[in-house]
Amino acid sequence: MPIILDHQMREQITHGNAVFPITYFCDELSEIPNLAGPLHWHPDFEIATAETGVLDYQVGRQHITLEAGDSIFVNGNILHGIRQLSGDIPDPMPNIVFPGALIASENSAVYQKYIQPIGRCDSLPFVVFRHNNPCHDAVNILINDTYRLLREQSACYEMAVQRNLNSIFEYIFRYFDDLPKSEAKRIQINNQIRIQKMLSYIYEHYAESVTLEDIAESANISRSESGRCFNAYMGCSPVDALIQYRLQIAFRLLNDKGMTLQEISNACGFNSVNYFSRQFKKKYGYAPGQNRIG
Repeated sequence: MPIILDHQMREQITHGNAVFPITYFCDELSEIPNLAGPLHWHPDFEIATAETGVLDYQVGRQHITLEAGDSIFVNGNILHGIRQLSGDIPDPMPNIVFPGALIASENSAVYQKYIQPIGRCDSLPFVVFRHNNPCHDAVNILINDTYRLLREQSACYEMAVQRNLNSIFEYIFRYFDDLPKSEAKRIQINNQIRIQKMLSYIYEHYAESVTLEDIAESANISRSESGRCFNAYMGCSPVDALIQYRLQIAFRLLNDKGMTLQEISNACGFNSVNYFSRQFKKKYGYAPGQNRIG
């Protein structure tokens, strides 16, 4: 894989079926506040599709606009996030997450010759398949058929899914030299490792008292360098990223009517419920207790 950290990765995907390790997601945007999810990563490959609206798919530092019918393949262990750009109704955004070993075992010739070179290519963080590009029609048909197979799970669907993914990787491999590449400078790779380490620290310690120095030390860099990394990838400071993540956790916890606002505030690392309420209203436009009736 392009980037592998030496500690536990965030967003590890627990596939429902370990024997057939692929997970199908749909309607995730409907559960995400402001139709925008945080940057995350996982060791598996990902394929996602804009179904009805326009999506901003951030991969590393790049922002890719997906129009309805466009799909994207994201390499493993690459930072990525999603934000809907158009419409108030969440785009279904069907997507699948799977390891290369689903197609062929890691010690097989197929994996080592065709899957591994793609997964290890630092300069290929993603591939976009446009709905209006005739050259991409076959791949988009395969992707949408894979979603259908995973929804219906009719007889022999596993073999059909595996066959479709095999064909998608065959396309990527055959046209590998012609696909747009991103220049993978060592400093860019190092910066992504740093931001992953710092985000990992935030995701693991958000409920605790966290300082800028704590975040920077998690990547063994200075506070100023930490700020530069976050500004480059997320357009905000490390502390702002911490606050935004705490608010996203709080947004989900508000569905638990058994927790008071004080308990939610404490669980998310806010020392003051008043400060929590101000930050929540600033981000979402309404007070955290406004919709908690019943």
